[in-house]
Amino acid sequence: MPTNRSKSEKHEATKQLRRDPYEVLGVTRNSTDQEIKSAYRKMALKYHPDKNANDPKAADMFKEVTFSYNILSDPDKRRQYDTAGFQAVESESQDLELDLSSLGAVNTMFAALFSKLGVPIKTTVSATVLEEALNGVVTIRPLPLGQAITKKVEKQCAHFYAVTITEADARAGFVCQVQSSDKSKFKLLYFDQEETGGLSLCLQEDSAKTGKVTSAGMYFLGFPVYRLDQTLNSMAAAKDPDAAFFKKLDGFQPCELTELKAGTHVFAVYGDNFFKSASYTIEALSCGPFTEEKENLRAVEAQILTKRVELSKFETEYREVLAQFTEMTSRYTQEMQEAEE
Repeated sequence: MPTNRSKSEKHEATKQLRRDPYEVLGVTRNSTDQEIKSAYRKMALKYHPDKNANDPKAADMFKEVTFSYNILSDPDKRRQYDTAGFQAVESESQDLELDLSSLGAVNTMFAALFSKLGVPIKTTVSATVLEEALNGVVTIRPLPLGQAITKKVEKQCAHFYAVTITEADARAGFVCQVQSSDKSKFKLLYFDQEETGGLSLCLQEDSAKTGKVTSAGMYFLGFPVYRLDQTLNSMAAAKDPDAAFFKKLDGFQPCELTELKAGTHVFAVYGDNFFKSASYTIEALSCGPFTEEKENLRAVEAQILTKRVELSKFETEYREVLAQFTEMTSRYTQEMQEAEE
């Protein structure tokens, strides 16, 4: 007669059955972030619940692929895993990205409620949109340089735009930016053009609140452009109040692409709201007239990178002194007690 295993035993068995994340995604330990991201997107699309209804094996594979990507896409978790395996990242929360189009109405309402309460809900682009793009059956609108276009996109749908840049534009740099005056949630997407004529997702930027609007932008200026991810070290900051200060600039990471070649490029705005459509204005700009602004950007980024190194050194010094202070305070209390006795 079989014995019932405890939850902890089942959890340990699950941990032992986990495959190497590199093996799951079919990449090597030397693979770049872009190679890992590309492998993940192909496998996530292949095993997505939308395409494999009532297939438990595909559902398990989708979870395994997503779990593996959540480790390898985070520089800290990847380094921890490379050093000590799953045990090093076991205590960290492994967030899953949700495809809102695959959720029922009730689950979507709960996700929206948690988002309102301040619990971050990661969302991913609908598999339907990605598959239509890959099959080349999406409508692509022209987006002339310097001409802003205002539209409204339905939830979990996307508007595609083609931008053509010259050799001069490519050398000068290029920016695609989107804003929403009513603070809608959206994603700005950039697609690679496949030889088959289809489009595969290459980059994505989630909208963020900036003042009275939500905005997202992609900057291809010929030199590394950085973005600040405020949530990267939120867990560490919550566990250690000092980390909120020392890790403040750790989320300052370089964007994946630094330049675009002359030719036609495809961007898209994806409606990421839970229930309603997203209003937006999209604009593509050549950076030729903005030489001074580009230099100011490079200078500011250099200052931030320098400050990040300084904070790292200061943290080491601070924690050494803090440990000494804590030791002396403890000894002071002990000596006081002994003197009183």
